[in-house]
Amino acid sequence: MCDLDGCGSAKDMPPIVVSDGQRRAFLAGLASLPLASVLAFPDLAKAAGMRAEMMTMTGSNGTEFSGALALPTGNGPAPTLVLIHEWWGLNDQIKAVAAEFAALGYVALAIDLHGGKVASTPQEARDLTRAVKPNVATAQLVGAIDYLRNHPRSNGKVGTIGWCFGGGWSLNAALAAPVDATVIYYGNVAKSADQLASLNAPVLGHFGTQDRNINEQMVAGFADSLAQAGKADLFTPHWYDANHAFANPTGARFDAEDAALAWQRTLDFFKQTLG
Repeated sequence: MCDLDGCGSAKDMPPIVVSDGQRRAFLAGLASLPLASVLAFPDLAKAAGMRAEMMTMTGSNGTEFSGALALPTGNGPAPTLVLIHEWWGLNDQIKAVAAEFAALGYVALAIDLHGGKVASTPQEARDLTRAVKPNVATAQLVGAIDYLRNHPRSNGKVGTIGWCFGGGWSLNAALAAPVDATVIYYGNVAKSADQLASLNAPVLGHFGTQDRNINEQMVAGFADSLAQAGKADLFTPHWYDANHAFANPTGARFDAEDAALAWQRTLDFFKQTLG
């Protein structure tokens, strides 16, 4: 099941097929695969995620936290991204997405808001999510944004992106520190106009019409709050005939066509806003 805290597990794998030859070539570093194919299979996601290096940073409150950093090839300046995981935690799947962004030319940092813990059941994920302290997570995100903006490879621009639990925190990050772009995949956007006063970055949102919690009423309320704050022009929502977590290839709610469209829109948005 899915709720405002996140998305539960699924019983059936999506119909994604990777041949033995493609698998061997990918694992050997001799071939690439579509991102959805990589994320759908644990061994491929783990291999891709190993291209991101775990590191320790300091939050704005002085406490340490970890993240997986993936760098693009070359030595020139590059746009940067903070990735925020689903309620499961910083797993191989999210590390693999960071590696994919690096391959596309971004300095990508997938941060860990669960203190190194990764859930394997919905109850574990729910417990980890509820244990997150908002002030601590905010300090970690501010620290990650500051780290990326000052990274030697940075072009000076920072974007945030998150899914489900991380989608809500992608927005929270943009409220806590200056960023240049924010992407929300079916994340909690219930905010008042006062809470949105600090938002200065364009926001791209991906939402499913079948989602019972991150629903049209919530998103409409977010748009109204933005309008009251004089920031209506910052928000671009996209709706898909899909359910919560439609972009996650490991779940039965995965919608390949909508996931691909949302991904392309995300890439276009970051290209426009981050360079």
